[in-house]
Amino acid sequence: MQLEFLGTGAGQPAKSRNVTAIALRLLDERNAVWLFDVGEGTQHQILRSNIRPRKVEKIFITHLHGDHIFGLPGFLSSRSFQGSDEHEPITIYGPKGIKRFIETSLSVSESHLTYPIEYVELTNEGTVFEDKTFAVEAMKLDHGITSYGYRIVEKDHAGELQVDKLKTMQIPSGPVYGKLKRGETVTLPDGRVVNGADFIGQPQKGRIVTILGDTRKTQNSVILGKNADVLVHESTYGKGEGKLARSHHHSTNLQAVEVAKQAGAKKLLLTHISARYVGKLAMELEKQAREEFENVHVVHDFEVIEIPFEHVEETKVSDDRGTL
Repeated sequence: MQLEFLGTGAGQPAKSRNVTAIALRLLDERNAVWLFDVGEGTQHQILRSNIRPRKVEKIFITHLHGDHIFGLPGFLSSRSFQGSDEHEPITIYGPKGIKRFIETSLSVSESHLTYPIEYVELTNEGTVFEDKTFAVEAMKLDHGITSYGYRIVEKDHAGELQVDKLKTMQIPSGPVYGKLKRGETVTLPDGRVVNGADFIGQPQKGRIVTILGDTRKTQNSVILGKNADVLVHESTYGKGEGKLARSHHHSTNLQAVEVAKQAGAKKLLLTHISARYVGKLAMELEKQAREEFENVHVVHDFEVIEIPFEHVEETKVSDDRGTL
C-alpha cells in the first residue's frame, strides 16, 4: 500500500506544485488504484508516474471546488484511449452534483467513454463502500461548501501458516498444508492428529489511511483520523495564521497537528500547500509542525509514501477502529 501525491498545491497550479490529486496505490492488495480528488492537469501528472489509468477503479471526490475536480473530464476521456474497455468500469464517489458536472462536461464536449461510470453521490455520513478487503467511511468537514473526509480501513489479514514449525515436526509438505492453513484437523499417515489452528500465526492487523478534504479544524476530522496509520491533512496556512485560515474555511499546519494528536494518528502528511510557501518556506511549515508532533511531513508532487504493516509483536494499542 502506497500513497502517491500527484498534486499538493492549493487553489491553482503553481510551478512547483500542481493542484490536489492523491493516488492510493493498492496494487498488491487488489491490483487497483484509487484516486482522491482530480485537480486540473492530473492526467499530465499521471503520465510522469507509473500509474496506469486503467488500474484506477475508484475516484473519491472530497468537494466540488475547481482545484479538486477540473481534471476529471480530461482524465476520464483519456482513460478510454489507454487500454480501458467495457470490462473496466469506474466508480466515482462525491458530494451531490458530481454526476451533473461530469455528464455535462462530457456531453458538451461530445466525449464518449468506452466504459461505464457508477456514481455514488453522498447524502449521509457513514460507510460508503465495503468488501472483503476494505471499508471506506465518510464524514462531512467544515469548508463552507459540502466537503468530505474519507477513512480507508483495510480488513485484517489471516495469520500465515508456520511452515518452519511444520518442518520441525517433520510434517511433509503437500495438500495437507492447505488443509492446515484452513484450520482443519488432519490425521497424518503415521497416525498423528494435528490441528491446523496450532500452526497459524497471529492475524495481521489491517492499515488505516485517512484523507481529508479542505476544512477548518473540526471534530469530525479527529473521528476520521482515529488511530490512523497515516493522516493526510490540508495545511493551506502556517503558524500565526489561524484567523486567516478560519475566514477562508481552511486549516493551519498547527491545527492539523492538533487533529493528529487528538486522533492518535501515527503519521501526519501535510498537503494543499499555498503557493506562498515555496522552498525554504514550505520546509518551515514542516519545522513548525514538528515542534509539536514528531512524525509529520510536508509532501511534494510525485512523492510516494509507503504504508507498512505494524509488526505484530509491537502491537500495543487497542483494536478500536472508531467505527462511525
